[in-house]
Amino acid sequence: MLPKKVKYLILGAGPTGLGAALRLQELGETDFLVLEKEPYAGGLATTFTDEKGFLWDIGGHVQFSHYHYFDQVMERALGAEGWLHHQRESWVWMHHRFIPYPFQNNIRHLPAAALEKCLEGIREIYRHKPETPQNFAEWILAGMGKGIAGEFMFPYNFKVWAYPPAEMTYHWIGERVATVDLERIERNIAEGRDDLSWGPNNTFGFPKFGGTGGIWKKVAGMIHPEKIRLSEPVTGIEVNQKSVQSGTGEIYQYERLLSTLPLDIMTRLCSGLPSGLVQRAGQLVHSSTNIIGIGLKGSPKPELKTKCWMYFPESNCPFYRVTVFSNYSPNNVPDSSRNWSLMTEISESPAKPVNRETLLEETIQGLLNTRLIDSREDIVSTWQYHTDYGYPTPYLGRNAILQEVLPSLQALDIYSRGRFGAWKYEVSNQDHSFMQGVEWASHMLLGEEEVTAFYPERINAAGKKI
Repeated sequence: MLPKKVKYLILGAGPTGLGAALRLQELGETDFLVLEKEPYAGGLATTFTDEKGFLWDIGGHVQFSHYHYFDQVMERALGAEGWLHHQRESWVWMHHRFIPYPFQNNIRHLPAAALEKCLEGIREIYRHKPETPQNFAEWILAGMGKGIAGEFMFPYNFKVWAYPPAEMTYHWIGERVATVDLERIERNIAEGRDDLSWGPNNTFGFPKFGGTGGIWKKVAGMIHPEKIRLSEPVTGIEVNQKSVQSGTGEIYQYERLLSTLPLDIMTRLCSGLPSGLVQRAGQLVHSSTNIIGIGLKGSPKPELKTKCWMYFPESNCPFYRVTVFSNYSPNNVPDSSRNWSLMTEISESPAKPVNRETLLEETIQGLLNTRLIDSREDIVSTWQYHTDYGYPTPYLGRNAILQEVLPSLQALDIYSRGRFGAWKYEVSNQDHSFMQGVEWASHMLLGEEEVTAFYPERINAAGKKI
């Protein structure tokens, strides 16, 4: 079979691949093609509908942005009337109570003994400046003290990352974790004030219809239909021949290859790469994600009616985060006057294994333990989903691997971008991932700099939108 020649071949129709294709098309380039293994576009930003008509995302996706271009595309995709806009209400459940997020700014809600322990830890780091941290655990201790570390940061971060914080770097943090300000915290305590507005996603958007996946279906629809081939997985990449073989038997010869596949998987698919490079990529660390959706009859109890999502650091439940998914859009459930929904997330890794066969029951018991539901009788639907690649872990040594592998691939006209292509959690939200594709296309055709993939700190600078 003769190979089909294409100038720009894109692997994956998630946000990154779609961003690249849309930008190429926008710049007048017609010689490109997207291959997607699934029968739908969207990647991890996909929405499923269960047998009872409840919608479920693959995790707690919300729409907020660091980019004007991304905002414009989102409005083009759904129109101004296609969005619902929310003020973030996120909380931490511990000590049998809800504490406003970020936890470290709102420790006044803790029981007296726990509050004093947290305050003493903060005062100690103010009295004795810690040494430069060498990992995430040391960063937590140096920046927040032993009290907050023990009460919340250590147990929660192990729950969400599925790896010990001591085995992770802290350079990814940027705008994602609020640091402590003793004067501010003491003022909050004295004035009885909740401190809620911190963070880039204190307001966010969500589609009226179709969940998060509805967005990316619309974006895919903005690209010429002949340029996206669904249900066409990649089975091999011949680096020296610059060709890709798909599961349908087709062979594509490319000039430039954009891969959004997980970097370790993509390098294993390659023939002609140095074995040492494949081994290095294989040392990258990730966690898996389990989503369990619970459809419920009735309506949320009063304390949940305006909440968006909640964090759970304690051991009385398997999940680290729960989203009141019906609060995002009434169309996420069948007949919102009679039903509502909770979407739970559970991490998994070799360091934190879970039993998927018992996970649904453990989740339901966890919802009862944390008082999110009062009775199993209210459950009318359950949905369970597992993805091996949930989060790219900012593990110690990650940057050294990326600095070796990505340039070596690029020298071969292979560009690895996206959530797991670039393997940078700090720029793996939907807007980041989409713009990695957009910026790659602009780099190819216009020679513009790829900022997101290589300079995350520029993008995530607080209060700036590019």
